[in-house]
Amino acid sequence: MATLLQLLTLAFLLLSTTASTLPPSPSSDQGQTQPLLLFGPVLSSLGFQNFATAAPSLSNSTAWRGPVTVFAPSDSSLLTCGPSCSLPLLLQEHTVPGLFSLRYLRTLPFATKIETLAPDRCLTVTSSAPNASKVFVGGVEITHPDLFDDGLVVVHGLQGFVSHLSPFSCNIERTTSLSFPPPPPPQDASFVMRLMLKDAMLRLRLGGYSIVAVALRVKYPYLVDLKAVTVFALNDAAIFSDVGHDYVTSFRFHIVPNRLLMASDLERLPAETVLPTLNLGQELVVTTAGGGGGPFGGPVRINYVRIERPDVMFNLKMVVHGLSMPFPHVNVTAVIGSGYDAAGCGVAGNADVGYSVSPPSRIERTDEIEDHHGL
Repeated sequence: MATLLQLLTLAFLLLSTTASTLPPSPSSDQGQTQPLLLFGPVLSSLGFQNFATAAPSLSNSTAWRGPVTVFAPSDSSLLTCGPSCSLPLLLQEHTVPGLFSLRYLRTLPFATKIETLAPDRCLTVTSSAPNASKVFVGGVEITHPDLFDDGLVVVHGLQGFVSHLSPFSCNIERTTSLSFPPPPPPQDASFVMRLMLKDAMLRLRLGGYSIVAVALRVKYPYLVDLKAVTVFALNDAAIFSDVGHDYVTSFRFHIVPNRLLMASDLERLPAETVLPTLNLGQELVVTTAGGGGGPFGGPVRINYVRIERPDVMFNLKMVVHGLSMPFPHVNVTAVIGSGYDAAGCGVAGNADVGYSVSPPSRIERTDEIEDHHGL
């Protein structure tokens, strides 16, 4: 178990490392996307007419304009709520900032509190033992999970509804509660990327990657103007082992900028494909192409290291893959020249991730990214 001193030491190391500036890359076309504007039509199409009617009130009652998850009760269950219920307030209390799929909710510690769009009101997430086959929010079971998920809005159907929350609902075990700072103004060109970074830091912290979450926070100013980010991460247990120092001091070497490389994308990369990193002049190379019946059935290896946990966390702009050890620095030219692994030659490229069909392939770094120093 990591001690507080170890955590502080690593955090200090991250904060004290010399950081270089990254000029902005082209802004995303989705910079003005506001999920709350989609809220009403989505709920209506799924049959939640009462919440759909109350949806316009959210724009006036909250400053949050990022991704949201709503735990939606059926219209018939709301009939039992009575005249004492405020439908707009219930909608706020059933809606949380961020993207929480059922799969992710199952990974949360028992009785984790998630702050809702209603100020100082939290939903408590619990699950049934031993395999979290049933997940409850505020004591109400999620019976229709993941009814809708487009990367901006997630909708789960509930068996009933959660009664109006107490003003003390966030007080117990405050350290496990999830809260969000005020969002940046929507006119900011990097608005969506800011939200995705905050979403990633939150989910990584809860998923056992708290040091990587700290590192992302430290590098936040240099990541926020990128179009997308792929991160290769060690969990906290691995970082506090013998190999942890090497990872922390070379964190930028484990980030591929301006590319969203999901597990399926990495699986299709030919051997000898070269990937840029945030460290100028230091590149990664696919040393073993993926193969087999599913993702990483081969398995794919980068710099000779296997991807242990593909797609640990992903959202609209970011994906994180889990490693068991840091990437070693290799001579990319020598690897390509050796023909280390011919598997994957001729595999079709994906224009969305920007690689070509003929090995040796190279995913070019953009001219906008420069990083000359350290971590």
